[in-house]
Amino acid sequence: MKIISIINQKGGVGKTTTVINLASALSQQGKKILVIDLDPQGNATTGLGLSNTDQSDQTIYGILNGTTSISNVIKKTKFKDLDLITSNVDLSGLEVETAGDSERAFILKSKLTAYLNDSRASYDYILIDCPPSLSLLTVMALVSSNSLLVPLQTEFFALEGLTQLIKTIERIKVSLNPSLEIQGILLTMYDRRNKLSSQVEQEARDYFKEKVYQTVIPRNVRLSEAPSHGVPVLIYDKNCPGSKSYYSFTNEFINQENNIGSAA
Repeated sequence: MKIISIINQKGGVGKTTTVINLASALSQQGKKILVIDLDPQGNATTGLGLSNTDQSDQTIYGILNGTTSISNVIKKTKFKDLDLITSNVDLSGLEVETAGDSERAFILKSKLTAYLNDSRASYDYILIDCPPSLSLLTVMALVSSNSLLVPLQTEFFALEGLTQLIKTIERIKVSLNPSLEIQGILLTMYDRRNKLSSQVEQEARDYFKEKVYQTVIPRNVRLSEAPSHGVPVLIYDKNCPGSKSYYSFTNEFINQENNIGSAA
């Protein structure tokens, strides 16, 4: 069982889209997936067809503020083998509420560890959708994760923001989670007609080498339409370019996992 955070402190880079569609594609291959929506906006929640206006004690906020436990808030989605812990806007108050807690960076990790030790939960992957900031919630996710998946939009300034993220990851590794690794970087919003996209791709591949997945996710209208219907694009229109690229990325992801497993 592996805990992976999907992270980038910039908004609008395809984090939630990647979480939803990777979770969906993995579950279609028979993997059991739990998605944790750690973003107060609750987009992964609505994107998987559930409400982001639930009472707070039924969400990730209820877990982190200590009013409930993980096993009480896991919800089934309408997709086989894909469960979800929902989020809502109350989560944005957590940073202020836990200001006096010196161990607050470890709250999510301790709750997850307790749940996984106590239960017979047989998830293959827990995917955490992080908020678009380097806030306490993001730090909690970094501390809890085995590895990170970074969606990177192929636009100007994209790599600039990534250097900031990498500095944060290095700090977390030194003090809070020494085994944390970037599993891969996924290029998103790729526009083949745009020279800038191929320039950013080249720069990313030169710098991060094999960490950058071969698959790139194109700009695609269907990708942006699907969340409003509460389904992954793989269900909404499985033949569109966005779906095909997420299927291709998932196969690459699984092959990478198998290689890691055989190397270990």
